[in-house]
Amino acid sequence: MATRGRATFQKRQKEMARKDKQQRKAERRAQRKLDNSDAGNTVLDDIEPLAAEDIEPLAALEPESEPREI
Repeated sequence: MATRGRATFQKRQKEMARKDKQQRKAERRAQRKLDNSDAGNTVLDDIEPLAAEDIEPLAALEPESEPREI
């Protein structure tokens, strides 16, 4: 009879370990999903590069006032 109880205990331990592992994996998946959704907002791959004629020189953007000293 003692061996039957030990096998049941071992089986329960395996089931609990399996359940814990599944829970950890689910948490990792959820965290990864959150991280990917945040990262998707900052990805610059979707931005089209500007053509050379679209870029204005810095001098054209600054007002014609006194030069600043740095």
